[in-house]
Amino acid sequence: MIGACERIRNTPIPYSYSLFIKKFIFIYTGTLPIAFVGLLGYFSVAVTVLVFYVLVSMEILAEEIEDPFGLDDNDLPTDELSERIKSNISKILR
Repeated sequence: MIGACERIRNTPIPYSYSLFIKKFIFIYTGTLPIAFVGLLGYFSVAVTVLVFYVLVSMEILAEEIEDPFGLDDNDLPTDELSERIKSNISKILR
């Protein structure tokens, strides 16, 4: 179990993948108005901004949860889990 957690912690997303995803989002949303301008006219700008917001938000969330072990607010509460396991095992062994 600890070995699996260590593998997760020590295997971050490679920088080249992260960079590619960022470039893809910018290129995709940069060309999106061209595809929508015939259908939506000026509303294509609003649709593009919405799509850009959603994609960039998902990228930021992915970077934030990449390392689930630590002391940040959104990290897994491993210390609390360990204490609870220790308490349960001590109750079983009594």
